[in-house]
Amino acid sequence: MPSAAVHRPFFMPKRFIACTLLAAATLSLSGCGTMKDMFSSWSFGSSEEDEIEPAETLAAKGMEAYKVGNYSDALKSFQDIIDRHPFSPEALLAELKAADCQYYSGKYAEAKELYKTFEERHPTNEAVPYVMFQIGMCDFARADRIDRDASGAKEAAQSFSRLLRVHPDSAYTKEAKARLEAANEFIVNHEYFVAVFYVRTKKYEQAKHRLKYILATYPDAAVSPKAKELLAKLEAGESPEWGIEKWLPDWQLPDWSWGRAEDTGREAERSAE
Repeated sequence: MPSAAVHRPFFMPKRFIACTLLAAATLSLSGCGTMKDMFSSWSFGSSEEDEIEPAETLAAKGMEAYKVGNYSDALKSFQDIIDRHPFSPEALLAELKAADCQYYSGKYAEAKELYKTFEERHPTNEAVPYVMFQIGMCDFARADRIDRDASGAKEAAQSFSRLLRVHPDSAYTKEAKARLEAANEFIVNHEYFVAVFYVRTKKYEQAKHRLKYILATYPDAAVSPKAKELLAKLEAGESPEWGIEKWLPDWQLPDWSWGRAEDTGREAERSAE
């Protein structure tokens, strides 16, 4: 039969008692202020939580700032929703408009990452065609002059082609086609500019190789007749020794002032709401 538990009295160590009495004496000598200060320093709740604005309020403030072009303040409101109300109904709209704020602030790399994240998180959302279009626009924005890097135009062509392939009948099809055509024209004119540069520096074999590539890849480009004529001269051994400037392309990016992606993006806002 198991033995009954033996209850032993609890003895407080003398050293502990001494320390406790010393602490009490110290508090009594220092006055009531110390006790008050000690307890007032304890936190019984975060005051910061009381200052958190509701997601609905933040969304309204963000959209108000966004519509007047105050993208910095708008982004702050949308980011607050994402950080503090990630599961609220407003979070979806905040993710989309945060990307738009970055885009219209000229921060295309940051905007592209946010658009891509939105697409990855919400692949079936109705705003995805708009998001895919904006990814292409972020790439397209890097296309500046044909004598500079053409990687932006190349990535834009890929992005717009993907949109047209996946969503051929979206509200952004018409503009995506126009942007794709412009991106391809940028690329071919960049290639032709490089070919003329090779002629100017008497690197004729490299020039001929580049011109043949243009004619094979972009036979219908506006600059193709000029490329064909220059190639014929080079192959006949009649390389231009003067007046090379006349062979330079005079192509420029179209004027897109007739429309903005922001206007067509209103439908995307409604889809994300």
